[in-house]
Amino acid sequence: MSNIERKPKLLLGITGASGMIFLKSFVDILEGLGIVVHGICSQSGREVLKVEMGLNPEDISIVSKWFDPGDFSAPPSSGSSDYSFMAVLPCTMGTLASIAAGLSANLIHRAADVMLKERKKLVLAVRETPFNRNHLKNMLDAHDAGAIICPPMPSYYLLPKNLEQATETYSWRLADQLGITVPKRKRWKN
Repeated sequence: MSNIERKPKLLLGITGASGMIFLKSFVDILEGLGIVVHGICSQSGREVLKVEMGLNPEDISIVSKWFDPGDFSAPPSSGSSDYSFMAVLPCTMGTLASIAAGLSANLIHRAADVMLKERKKLVLAVRETPFNRNHLKNMLDAHDAGAIICPPMPSYYLLPKNLEQATETYSWRLADQLGITVPKRKRWKN
């Protein structure tokens, strides 16, 4: 048997929360890093992506395979799939609630549940403001189940000069949480 090194494989869930500019920034920094990216986009995610960025999921070139959110026979629904990590960006409060409660109403929820049960990294870029008590409780429950809660909050101490640079600072942080090394990433006091 050969010792072929497997490329890291990211599963990207896109839901209908506002904040698609962070999604665009994140996929842009992944270009050229040698990561295989597969995606699942909810119907509301598709609609918000179109409104906010003028894009369809299929326009995101780094994603090599898309799965239908209603297809529970797709590879991400099984623990035997070989995804290294998963990010839900942006993550609605409804998706957060489903993940926190272990409900699988669609493939994004099921895939997140698989990541948790397999003890793989799951990062939820929750997007809402302000948070109510249910949101906070669901974040804590998802955290306790093993998810990383990482709201899209730029790093202003890196002194971004515009909105695109601000979103890039968040994308670097998201990559850090997944264990993805981004060359030439700015850091505090570097």
